[in-house]
Amino acid sequence: MTVQDIRAFNRFYTNVIGALDYSRHLYAPFTLTESRVLYELAHSPRTDAADLRTELSLDAGYLSRILNRFEQDGLVERAPSERDPRRRQVTLTVRGRETAALLAERADESVGALLATVPEADRPRLAEALHTVRTILSGDTEGSGGSDDVRRSRPEDVVLRDPGPGDLGWIVQRNAALYAAEYDFNADYEGLVARIVADFAEDHDPHLERVWIAELDGRPVGCVMCVRDDAPGTARLRLLLVEPDARGLRIGDQLVAAVVEFARGVGYRDLVLWTNDILGAARRIYQRHGFVLSAEKPHRSFGQDLVGQDWRLDLHQRQ
Repeated sequence: MTVQDIRAFNRFYTNVIGALDYSRHLYAPFTLTESRVLYELAHSPRTDAADLRTELSLDAGYLSRILNRFEQDGLVERAPSERDPRRRQVTLTVRGRETAALLAERADESVGALLATVPEADRPRLAEALHTVRTILSGDTEGSGGSDDVRRSRPEDVVLRDPGPGDLGWIVQRNAALYAAEYDFNADYEGLVARIVADFAEDHDPHLERVWIAELDGRPVGCVMCVRDDAPGTARLRLLLVEPDARGLRIGDQLVAAVVEFARGVGYRDLVLWTNDILGAARRIYQRHGFVLSAEKPHRSFGQDLVGQDWRLDLHQRQ
């Protein structure tokens, strides 16, 4: 990967989405930047100018000129902020909300037309590739590359619940798809996950074993399992996963904490897990919750050369 590779992709993608002539592309008298400002105002109705400037990394003078134009056209109103009178709060007028909605509709139509050219079989691969780019370039400790809606969510908006109909299948599908996209794992990994989930579904003790689904805005965004290990008094944490567009909300921490609390509460002495050294974000979560590396060994699995790691938590020691 070189600078020229990324610049070439940028030129390709700006042509694909019509960014160089955005107003004509959407049949609207707004530049791409102006349209983005309207979008942010439509989705954050109580926004200070300073917040906009930070969120969009815009020059203060440039943003001021955009807002002046919007105010002259009757799209926004500005007033002293309720949080800080020294700051200016910006809100959309009725006309501004209608304009933002029209832009959103035309943008949806434009992207929908682009997506219609992609064969159905290729769309999951495209979605995973987009997630991977956002995950890698975001630099978040949990690998975040969250959508605009998720970015405005808070950790307390996440609900941990028991699995419902279809959720166990979702665990298999999302594990297989994400690990293929992010680590190039082959179908052997999907087979492993399917066996783990099938074993749980067919025979588990609900008093000693459990699955959690992390839900945000009505959709599953993460999961984890706690099952009995072969060693007496030991539980095993399995299949921790957080969707790329929901990372950054400490969902992984919430899921691991739920397993630790459950395992300790039902009387297990130890909690163990197996992972691979390439899963850096997950390993940092385990370490934060007191897990200690007990063994590691190179192996060839899922089409990759990996280093497997065993981690253990003594549940008798409170964190």
